[in-house]
Amino acid sequence: MFELNYRNVIIRVVRGDLTRQAADAIVNPANSYMVMGGGVAGAIKRVGGKEIEEEAVKQAPVPVGKAIATTAGKLKVRYVIHAPTMPKPAMQIAEENVKSAMEAALECAETLKIRSIAFPGLGTGVGGIPIQTAAITMAQQLKKHLEKSTSLKEITFVGFTQESAEAFKKAVKQVFSN
Repeated sequence: MFELNYRNVIIRVVRGDLTRQAADAIVNPANSYMVMGGGVAGAIKRVGGKEIEEEAVKQAPVPVGKAIATTAGKLKVRYVIHAPTMPKPAMQIAEENVKSAMEAALECAETLKIRSIAFPGLGTGVGGIPIQTAAITMAQQLKKHLEKSTSLKEITFVGFTQESAEAFKKAVKQVFSN
C-alpha cells in the first residue's frame, strides 16, 4: 500500500479487488447502455448482485462525461458510481474518455456528499488504454478536482494486478509531488 496526504485528503494506492474495498462508493467504468458484462463491471455484478445492473439500465443511456449512482447490492459500499468510458460495450476508446469518466465520477461523488471512493483503472480493459496512461490521466483529474472544495476525504486507486498498482503509485507520486 502507498499513501499520501494532499490538501487534507488521503490518496492511497492498493493492490486488490475493487469489490472488497471499504468505502462509501466504488466506480464502475461502464458503457452508456449500463450493461454489466465482463471486466470490472462483470465482477461488480457477480459479487454485488444483478440488482445493481437492473437499476443502472433503467437510467440508460448515460453518455460518456456523465455518471450515475445506484445501489451497491451485497457490496460493502453504499453506492456504485457508473461512469461510462465507452458509448457501447467492448469498444476501443480514446484517453479523453478516461478524463471525462474520471471527472464525471468525482462530480457524482460530490453530489452524493460522500467521503470515500475507490477507483479501478478506467478504460484499461476492453477500452484498450494502457494502465500507465490511464493512471496519469486519472491522477491529473483528481488533482484538478481537489483544487476545489470537496466532500471527499479518502480516494483509493485499486490495482487488480501488481503492474496496475505500480502504475497508480508512480502516477500519484508524479502528479502530487509537483
